[in-house]
Amino acid sequence: MEQNLRKEPLGKGFFVYVTDHHTFGTDAVLLSHFASARQSDKMVDLGTGCGIIPLLMLREGKPKTVTGVDISDEATVIATKTVADQNIENFKIINSNLTDLKGKVEFGCNTLVTCNPPYKAPNAGLKNPDSVLEVARHETKCTLEDIVSVGSRLLQTGGRLCMCHRPERLAELMALMSKYKVEPKRLRLVAQREGKEPWLVLLEGKRSANTGLRIEPTLYIEKDGELSKEMIEIYGAYKEAYL
Repeated sequence: MEQNLRKEPLGKGFFVYVTDHHTFGTDAVLLSHFASARQSDKMVDLGTGCGIIPLLMLREGKPKTVTGVDISDEATVIATKTVADQNIENFKIINSNLTDLKGKVEFGCNTLVTCNPPYKAPNAGLKNPDSVLEVARHETKCTLEDIVSVGSRLLQTGGRLCMCHRPERLAELMALMSKYKVEPKRLRLVAQREGKEPWLVLLEGKRSANTGLRIEPTLYIEKDGELSKEMIEIYGAYKEAYL
């Protein structure tokens, strides 16, 4: 395990172990909130990393069960330690490529799949010389199509696939969802402040659902140089843990 392991408080007595390689940002917090897990959900988190997305949900008593999948040995060791040290019995961690989940995760029966994917296409931009960070940021081990295809097969009819991505790849993401019978149903853009272009898109699709997309109001991170009221509410107990 990496020597720079540290504990990040999440509020309500929950915490997550993070390292320089495996930490989290605002996009993960926003996706966890956007996905709106239910107490009855059977959830799979693809590319779970340190496990932050499910942990923020479990802090609120949701969902019923979680399986976190990550290709990184380091990430799964860290996430497993987080789960073990808090005795979280309904969060299972699997070390696997998401394209090789047969026999490891049940397909066709999950109600929620989440993924905060690598944002850069395989040949887009300079690749990080650190191989761990390269996998986290570029589609070197799986493509966006792989993620949507696997996510669709994991879901039962009516199950939800919730993802975040960069706005420039929204058309591609929506097209792939439609291709794999996950109908885009809910969309929200995120901008730093009013007058700025969105830097993140949050998208929910439903397996084998009817057409009909709802576009929610843009979420602004800041207002008048401070965190917006909505962002303070989203951070909630996580922010309070530092007060």
